[in-house]
Amino acid sequence: MDKQASPASLYERQRQTAKALDESVQAQMARASMGLSPVSMALAAADWAMHLALSPGRQMVLGQRALALAQQAWLASVRPPADEQGAALPEKDARFRDESWQLWPFNALKEGFKASDAWWREAAQVDGMTRHHQHVVEFFTRQTLDALSPSNWPFTNAEAQQRARETGGQSLLNGYQKFTEDLKKHHGAEPGDGAQTLEPLTFEVGKDVAVTPGKVVFRNHLIELIQYAPTTAKVYPEPLLIVPSCIMKYYILDLSPANSMVRYLVGQGYTVFIVSWRNPDASDRDLGMQDYLRLGVMEAMAAIQERTKAPRIHALGYCLGGTFLAMVAAALGHRSRAKHRKAPHRRREDASGLDRLPELASVTLLAAQTDFSEPGEMGVFIDDDQIQALRQDMERKGYFSGKAMAGSFQFLNARDLVWSRSTRRYLLGQDEVDFDLMSWNADVTRLPARMHSEYLSSLFLNNALATGHYRVDGVGVALMDIHAPMLVVGTTRDHVSPWRSVYKIHLQTDTHVTFILAAGGHNAGIVSEPGRPRRSYQIAATEDGHGWTGPDEWEANAPVREGSWWEAMDDWLKARSGKPVAPPPMDPAQVLCDAPGEYVMVRYAD
Repeated sequence: MDKQASPASLYERQRQTAKALDESVQAQMARASMGLSPVSMALAAADWAMHLALSPGRQMVLGQRALALAQQAWLASVRPPADEQGAALPEKDARFRDESWQLWPFNALKEGFKASDAWWREAAQVDGMTRHHQHVVEFFTRQTLDALSPSNWPFTNAEAQQRARETGGQSLLNGYQKFTEDLKKHHGAEPGDGAQTLEPLTFEVGKDVAVTPGKVVFRNHLIELIQYAPTTAKVYPEPLLIVPSCIMKYYILDLSPANSMVRYLVGQGYTVFIVSWRNPDASDRDLGMQDYLRLGVMEAMAAIQERTKAPRIHALGYCLGGTFLAMVAAALGHRSRAKHRKAPHRRREDASGLDRLPELASVTLLAAQTDFSEPGEMGVFIDDDQIQALRQDMERKGYFSGKAMAGSFQFLNARDLVWSRSTRRYLLGQDEVDFDLMSWNADVTRLPARMHSEYLSSLFLNNALATGHYRVDGVGVALMDIHAPMLVVGTTRDHVSPWRSVYKIHLQTDTHVTFILAAGGHNAGIVSEPGRPRRSYQIAATEDGHGWTGPDEWEANAPVREGSWWEAMDDWLKARSGKPVAPPPMDPAQVLCDAPGEYVMVRYAD
């Protein structure tokens, strides 16, 4: 006869059942709100509404501002603003630059929208709100206004109507056909589909992109390490390791031959290695940040030293790969200084994963944050409720899907990546001009559930690296322990790693830092090959003990150079390299396959 369940076990089953019910409801709500936490958004909205309701003075100011903007919009629609010579001032908003927007009634719609846009942006700012809630309200106000722009809708878009008249309606027909095609693709792409159901990439990996000759010379569960064939008679004795972000396929730095950073560096006389991350599946759910540091960065460094016998290497990290590299560089610096001090308290087991690594001749970080206190637009998605919603979704799948990640990045810059694209494609009937960077952008990757959760919690929520609370291979690290010279690159229009946040490396380190501010965004600003028109950058160096220079002051005083910052990087690396030698031999016994390898070919529909 079965024993009667104890009250404690009965309560535990009830608690687990209740928890499962709660998680199911919360997951349904998150899916209905496109993966965003409805609690987080509701709290931000309530914070704004309550503070505004208790601010009658602010309400009066907003009321007066509304009247002034309405009057301004009416006058601008009747008499467009002009310069002293009577010529019409150029339109600053790219959505309304076509001359058709100067005709009535579209000019009135345009000016009315711009006035509403200005008023709501000002109304979103209310004293007393928490910093995060202020950011959330401002962001979603901007997103809502961008969605309501008259340029997005066929009956209010002056350019679309003029194009329809000029083409006898053919542009609208073409746009409708493109819309139905995209709609069918969207409904046909079910999560969990195999790679065989994926749309083929416009630029095929290994044939059109990622074609720099090389070999895979090392592989573990998480990475393949590619060594590229030399193209110069002599090379610098320090190999160069590139650590791209695991959020993206590595070949962002090896696109078409004309704009491949890898090919450029090989051509300048460097022995280049690059990490190609594995695209994880549900079985990798328990891979964490320490696995990415150990298997991804440390084992790659150890493999390079074993194959080249080089005691020193250059290391370059991009985006999250740069954050990983900074962590390992800090741990190596800590190890080096502990050895120099012969610290008796340092445990041998703490250094077991670091003692076999080569010395860093230099560290280069490209659009990589090390201080996450001001993460820019990404901060909208980061709070306890948002991360809890993400965790629940990832626990079911075992990973954070590449499709969701791509959607998040699109959401950050929806005006350009969603609405402007839709306008051109559906309202104007224009074909998209595909290019290698767009094709790469469609080749999405996943992140393991544990790693992504630890990344958000430790860095975005707790800023552990910048505050000295992060541990690498059992060793507490601080960025001030990095003693290798650093080249740090930010880009002017980066929504993922804002350059002022990247610039904070000056506050955290006590070594030489050369900072470059390149024109462009997170990807296009980094892929900036020599010869591309309308490219420029600013560059200035800070030596040890120089003191603090704020980012605005730096920007005002750093000299501007025309052209590609890649050339400045090449000069900087050469100044910190030894005398060129014969290229290191590539042992055929260590070659696993030809570049680009196997891991980069793995694709998932989600």
